Amino acid sequence: MKNTFLISLLLASIHLQYTHAQTIQEQLGYSPNTKLLIIHADDLGVSHSENMASFQAIENGVVTSASILVPTPWFSEVAEYVKSHPEADFGIHLCLNSEWKHYKWGAVSDPSQVASLLEKNGLFSDNGQWVAEHADINEMELEMRAQIDRAIASGITPTHIDAHMMTAYRRADFVQVLLKISQEYKLPIGVDVKELKARYPELDFPEMISLDNLYGAGPEDFEKALAEYYTSVLRGLTPGLHEILVHTAYDDAEMQAITVEHVNWGSDWRQQDFDFFTSEACRKILAEEKIQLITWKEVRDKLMK
Repeated sequence: MKNTFLISLLLASIHLQYTHAQTIQEQLGYSPNTKLLIIHADDLGVSHSENMASFQAIENGVVTSASILVPTPWFSEVAEYVKSHPEADFGIHLCLNSEWKHYKWGAVSDPSQVASLLEKNGLFSDNGQWVAEHADINEMELEMRAQIDRAIASGITPTHIDAHMMTAYRRADFVQVLLKISQEYKLPIGVDVKELKARYPELDFPEMISLDNLYGAGPEDFEKALAEYYTSVLRGLTPGLHEILVHTAYDDAEMQAITVEHVNWGSDWRQQDFDFFTSEACRKILAEEKIQLITWKEVRDKLMK
């Protein structure tokens, strides 16, 4: 009889703990049935075209957050934009690659201090695997911090961090650096943390904010139609915190030259992203599916401050 009572008490305790465990929606002040979505533009700073289209998609479209490539040639234009738009939600797109054929950049740090990150030409590699095979972890951390610090020094208050071309997720020690930086700068990482945990079970992950799902179109989606892919994602969203990664730019001469011989994530792709996420069709789907748009700034301020 005593054992039965103790078992019942234990089960009741477990049930109480379970029922009181808050979803991330509730932690953010929403009902547990809310579909929260961050629509996120990558690669700001890469070009004037990318910047102008992304600013337009934020101001007049449904893009809610974006991240900046600090080492890129058009970074200063983003910093200038922030002066007149301090409410804009910008994170740092931590960068170890320079992927275009004729359009390149290197480190923010003194190149002599991060030589393992650079090819013989003194610039970042176009290949993420090359970085994973060559990078010294101390130099990688130095460069990641330098990119964030340059943004802050330029008047930008970052709301989150993420990884350009996913390169900074390619090694366990890379991820360990990102976890440390996230905690020190109080910036969430724009990633599905459970996927990183599954990939690197040897790491000790702190309690941290995680997306439930991170969506991004692939080459097969581009071949069909990006609008079809995004429509499918929006129609299929379930309650939780989700992010869709997009790349908004104009299919103009500048982007065509930068992305030459790059069909995937090229100028046409980026124009399609811009067109969909500034369209009335997209707004209609968001309304019909009762999707609540949210920013990384809101997530940071409510859960990490």
